[in-house]
Amino acid sequence: MLSSIFQTILTNGTFNPTQFGVVTLTALLCGFIIAFAYCIKNKCSRSFAITLVLLPAIVELVIILVNGNIGTGVAVAGAFSLVRFRSVAGRGQEITSIFLAMAVGLATGMGYIGVAILFTLLISALNILMNVFKFGETNEGQRTLKITVPENLDYEGKFEDIFEKYLNHYNYEEVKTSNMGSLYKITLSVIMKNGVSTKAFLDELRTRNGNLDISLGRMVEGNDGL
Repeated sequence: MLSSIFQTILTNGTFNPTQFGVVTLTALLCGFIIAFAYCIKNKCSRSFAITLVLLPAIVELVIILVNGNIGTGVAVAGAFSLVRFRSVAGRGQEITSIFLAMAVGLATGMGYIGVAILFTLLISALNILMNVFKFGETNEGQRTLKITVPENLDYEGKFEDIFEKYLNHYNYEEVKTSNMGSLYKITLSVIMKNGVSTKAFLDELRTRNGNLDISLGRMVEGNDGL
């Protein structure tokens, strides 16, 4: 019984309407599961969700038509080589979901219905679990602090006593010049102590930096594109 899951319903590159309907519906179902799993705990546009639903069926159709036909395969490869993606690179999880949809389309196109469903459920469940339990996520209390100081201010050691008073942790991430070198912009990753006043923290900082720009915000999600 278990071995039947890993067997194909298509043989010798031929198929009938019933088989075509089964593999197409399976591809669409798997695409819906992939899109649903991705949308949980992720920001997902309507366009990307629809793409994940339809992509397995599109790949399945290409594979089922090419299967066993070398000439058609070469023609399809040439057609796909003309495609150019001019959008910005996606995040790692977006690219992973697209590859998963393509893999499922390949499996259904070859007639491996059981493999496609099993793999979709396994990877999607794992995806949901890791998102729900925030696997690999940085400390939620971590923030980005940006301080602008004049060029004549020796910022090294200038703010440390304030940091020790209000912060549990701080780390200098970047220092750069701006405004023709007349200003320094310091970027730090910080974790504030519980119960401290953000306003009081910023007020003490601006008395040291000449009342220039200071910003404190949530840590921007790192670049996880591939």
